[in-house]
This record gives sequence, C-alpha cells and structure tokens, in this order.
Amino acid sequence: MPAYIPGTAQEQREMLCGAGVQSVQALFDAIPPQARLKEPPDVGSPMTEMELDAALRALAGRNHPAASLSCFLGAGVYDHYIPAAVGALVSRQEFSTAYTPYQPEISQGTLTAIFEFQTMIASLTGLDIANASMYDCATAAAEAARMAAGDTRRKSILVSRAVHPEVRAVLKTYARFSGVEMVETDFGADGRSAAGFLAKLGADIAAVIVQNPNFFGVVEDMGTCAGAAHEAGALAIAVCDPLSLSLLKPPGQCGFDIAVGECQPLGLPMSFGGPYAGYMAAREKLLRRMPGRIVGQTQDAQGRRAFVLTMQTREQHIRREKATSNICSNQALCALSATVYMSLMGAAGMREAASLCVRDSAYLHNKLITSGKFEPVFNAPYFREFAVRLKKGDSHAFVDKMRAHGILAGYPLETDYPELSSALLIAVTEKRTREELDEYVKRAVEAV
Repeated sequence: MPAYIPGTAQEQREMLCGAGVQSVQALFDAIPPQARLKEPPDVGSPMTEMELDAALRALAGRNHPAASLSCFLGAGVYDHYIPAAVGALVSRQEFSTAYTPYQPEISQGTLTAIFEFQTMIASLTGLDIANASMYDCATAAAEAARMAAGDTRRKSILVSRAVHPEVRAVLKTYARFSGVEMVETDFGADGRSAAGFLAKLGADIAAVIVQNPNFFGVVEDMGTCAGAAHEAGALAIAVCDPLSLSLLKPPGQCGFDIAVGECQPLGLPMSFGGPYAGYMAAREKLLRRMPGRIVGQTQDAQGRRAFVLTMQTREQHIRREKATSNICSNQALCALSATVYMSLMGAAGMREAASLCVRDSAYLHNKLITSGKFEPVFNAPYFREFAVRLKKGDSHAFVDKMRAHGILAGYPLETDYPELSSALLIAVTEKRTREELDEYVKRAVEAV
C-alpha cells in the first residue's frame, strides 16, 4: 500500500491563495483566542500497546453505567428492560453494516423493516402516516414546527415550558435561522400547560407544542390543548413518549395534527446519551411537508409485494429551494431496534411494562411523601416519573449522598427551572424492584 503523501509546500501555497489567506494559521482566525489552546495538550509520554490498553481501561472504569447502579434518572432517557433478542437481531451483519438507503429499491430487507417501523408508529400515535425516523426528538419537534409554519403561513410557535428544555433549546436555534418566532408559555400550578395556551393563542400562531407526559411526568389535558389550537386556526403538535402511548390516549385521537418523540424507551440503551432515533407521525394532508423519507408498499413486475422509498422531499433529491428540510438521513439502525422491541413485546407486553412503571412510581411517590421528608411539587396524574421537593436541604447535595450508596436518585429540577429549588425529578421503570424502591426510601430519609 502506498504511503500517505501530504500536499507539497507549493500545493499548500496554491490552496491558501485559493482560500484568500496568507497562512495556515490564518484559517483559525475565526476562532476566538480564549477558545484556542495556548500550547499542545499534555498527553504524557509514549506508551506501548499493552500500556495504552491498560490506561484506557482505567479511564473507562471511572464511568458508572446505569446498569451498575440503582437508576432513578429520567428526564428524557430511561433505564427500561431490553429483551436480549433485540441486540442479537440488530447486530446481524446485514443490518449493522448497511448504510442509509438512498436508492429507492436498493434493499428490500431494510425497506421492509422501515415500513414496519412506520406502521407501528402510526398505530401508536393514532395518526395516518409516519416517516422513516428522525435524528432525535428535538430535531423532530423543530421540523414539525417548520411544517406547521409552512402549512398555516404563520410565523409564531407557542411552546409550553413543560416541554423538555433540550427540545425547546433546539426549537430556539431552528427559529433563529428560519424566520419562525418561538413564544413560550408557562405551566400552571398543577404542572399542566392548557391555561398558558388559552391565554396566548392568537391569529399569528402557527402551532402549539405540548409534551405528554410532560417533562415533569405530568399527564397533560391533551384534548383541551388541541381544541384551543384548532379554534385559533393553528396546528397542534404533540411530543409523546412512545411507551406511554400503550396506556394513554394517542395524540391522533386527541385531535393533534403531528406527533413527535424519542424512541429510546423502545429497546435502545441509555448509552451515556445516545445514539437514539426520533419519530414523526402526522395527518395525511401534511404528507408532502414531512421531512426525510417515507417507505411505501407497491408491487414488482411479477406482482409480488415490494417496498420503495416513496417520498424523499429533501434537498439531495429535489431542488434545494423546494426541499422540505435539510434532514438528509434517518436513524435506520436505531429505528430497527425500536421495531424489533415492539415486535417482541407486542401491545400486551408494552402495556404491562408501562403499567409497572405507573404502579411502582406511585409506590415510591407515596412512600416518600408519607416519610415527612418530601412534598409533591404538582398534584396531577403522572406517568413513570414525578417531581418532589425536599423539605430540608439541597437537591444536588441529596443526589451526591444517594450516589454514595449506589443510587442515581434523580434529576435536580432547578438545573433548568430556577423556581423549582430543592425539587427532584424521579423516574421509576419496570426494572426497579420493590427492594430497590424500599432502599431508596431508607437512604433518602437518612440523607434529608
């Protein structure tokens, strides 16, 4: 194999001339001085392969995966049970090495799996169509906002502060560069959003965005939110946890036009934050405004069932100015994990998993409140996670104390909501045993 030969000095000068700069260093002038390294990083002396392996193992050992602790963290990422068959099937070579399907008929196996994913998501959400997955929930929500603005020809999006803070941050970024204004509304004393929407809905609103269950785990009044949006001529966008839809009324039946969410609860491990897959479903009238791609069913020349990329309204396939989005790929492998999970669990299995979350979160919530050390932040129905306030002490210090006992106690809400000081968001999945719940209460009482 020939050795890699870098550009010659003459070639470098020609490239710099073409870029309009005098030196390689000038290429970095756009980076603020305070963000640049003043000297090369100290990476230590050279190591042998065995020494490097040992050093990396020691570094990795400083991490504490959720599986090694009793995990009550939630806030958008959850420690759910994943059947072993999910990993076994998804890691098969024909799936794990396949690239995103660009050509319409390149891989019937991949297209079939995506078609099943779309069918299951449409069924869960109660909507007509679903696409071949999105990057994640946040970008799916932002794309839904753009769809609504294009459909209604309005420029303002009404978003509840009870929507996940990271989703709202991405919405703000999209709004900044797309000419869409994002207007936030506050949640009520019960943690719900309907009152805020009713107060700010106007003729300039393209859509309202509400999350159910919301960031605090509270179950929203979805029918009221959708009805208010439609009365004002706006679309209704729901951000929904897919596992919750096995118990809760789907957004399509509540009157919502678009539903988006994160597929992580469907067979995807926490993995220190990703990768995951977002989903998007909508009413059929919005088909041509959906980003990404949609797999459709057809017949081949012999009359056999076949699948094809039916809709690809993205800038790599049509004129840039006609593209619905610059989303140019989909999370096919992660979406496959979700598809395998839903197939293995079935509707009954998913309902059972969701029901266990509801039962066990209620058990822990009641135990903490009756201990006298905590009080509820919101008095409203919740799914899988809930917010409680420490009657004494700091939530960050409490989390540190609990971690010392091998318990990831929850998420301090004042990180994103300064008004909720000493409040903690606690998630309980079907993996948590009764012994773990009782141990949590015991250690929590000692820590407060």
